[in-house]
Amino acid sequence: MARLIVKVTNLKKVYGNQTVVDGISFSIKEGEIFGILGPNGAGKTTTLEMIETMRPIDGGVVLVDGINVAKNPDDIKRIIGVQPQNAAFQEKTKLTEIIELFAAAYGERVDPKKFLDSVDLGEKASSYSEQLSGGQRQRLSIAAALVHSPKVFFMDEPTTGLDPQARRNLWDLTRDIQKRGVTVLLTTHYLDEAEILCDRVAIMDRGKIIALDSPKNLIKQLLARGFTKQNEVQQANLEDVFIDLTGKAIRD
Repeated sequence: MARLIVKVTNLKKVYGNQTVVDGISFSIKEGEIFGILGPNGAGKTTTLEMIETMRPIDGGVVLVDGINVAKNPDDIKRIIGVQPQNAAFQEKTKLTEIIELFAAAYGERVDPKKFLDSVDLGEKASSYSEQLSGGQRQRLSIAAALVHSPKVFFMDEPTTGLDPQARRNLWDLTRDIQKRGVTVLLTTHYLDEAEILCDRVAIMDRGKIIALDSPKNLIKQLLARGFTKQNEVQQANLEDVFIDLTGKAIRD
């Protein structure tokens, strides 16, 4: 049975009179892809940022690999990787140099070409970051966040604004990260994405977790409550048509 790598207990965040994260608790197993879903303002990103040490914790306890986030933020930063919603890189800097800079920040020396190849950016190794498309920048941010072999990898709405090819490519990259033994914690507004990628999901609303289980079990629970809709079984959807007609290759 997989051990727990992240344990969140009664986590709270308050801004003035507004409680943004209201005493939530959950645990994540090592090697799991865990999703946090919810409408805008539910507290998803704030929750991630507290676990990542980017925002102070107002209440509760968060442990990552047994380390207390609030008490030992520097230790946490050494074992996590973060892909932000909007990655920003220094201009007039080659992709290989960016990877080397990120590695040096952790005291690591790596083969930058190897990391770029792993995210299908090997051919862009000598390009500048400002020459990249949106999907390429997302893949570069993944490569840069993995240079120190983190135990937990955070992805905040990683496929927002990407075309279908780039989105599916990022799904494959996420699975590859999991296969390396890295635990993935992500937020997304795309429910099909969560259903395909996540082993379990927590659904948040108004700062609270209102459901937590595997996507399959949550659907079963909905049906058990008597939910019905027009039953139309399709073996494919419009995105599948689009991919089939235009190809799976990324248009960089």
